[in-house]
Amino acid sequence: MKKRTKIIVAILVAVIAALGIAMGIYANDYYRAVDVDEYITSNDTVTVSQIDEGYFFDGPGEDKALIFYPGAKVEDTAYAPMMKSLAEQGVDCFLIKMPMKLAILGANKANNIRAKYKYDNYYLAGHSLGGAMAANYASEHLNDYSGLFLLAAYPTKDLTVAQFPVVFIYGDNDKVLNREKLEVGFTLVTNDYQKVEIAGGNHAQFGSYGVQDGDGSATITPEEQWKITVDTILENL
Repeated sequence: MKKRTKIIVAILVAVIAALGIAMGIYANDYYRAVDVDEYITSNDTVTVSQIDEGYFFDGPGEDKALIFYPGAKVEDTAYAPMMKSLAEQGVDCFLIKMPMKLAILGANKANNIRAKYKYDNYYLAGHSLGGAMAANYASEHLNDYSGLFLLAAYPTKDLTVAQFPVVFIYGDNDKVLNREKLEVGFTLVTNDYQKVEIAGGNHAQFGSYGVQDGDGSATITPEEQWKITVDTILENL
């Protein structure tokens, strides 16, 4: 092998190795779920099971299901508390596991759920980037869903002709959510949209993953923020 070729091969090997290390570091740099074991464990009311797409929370309800997209770089099970609460109250939930924990890489994951499970009414929801991706996905499936719930999130595509309700839910102490883009998002949905600003809530407490960089301090507990969110969703089904 010529010297120049050896040098090129060595450089390529080094680049590939560096990329592999970088990907490994990136893949392990995320917000991990905290204290969620009880929420991903079945009880007398809800059967929790792992499926190819993530987690399925199967409660006593039979006709309604919600598909949930997690926030960017957040472990999916961090949202298990709200999913289990909704399932206990009659709305089966599918908590989607995203590639690299980024919903932008799995925006069409809801297709898999609808192909495998049959419900009279499907609803979409998501947190932060997950909410944005759920909204953009909904804009291309206007006849397939009965409602959209955006937790600290906003759409970037037109939903003004949607026939389903769109509900924005966010905390007044959220310092991560871009308020200017949120205002633009209000113009991209139907005029009868709803917005619920949770007093004392912040960005991270829609899940159970601790403190998020740049976020404001919540003055209510995570449990209180989850309950307000769940109650708002149930009121708009």
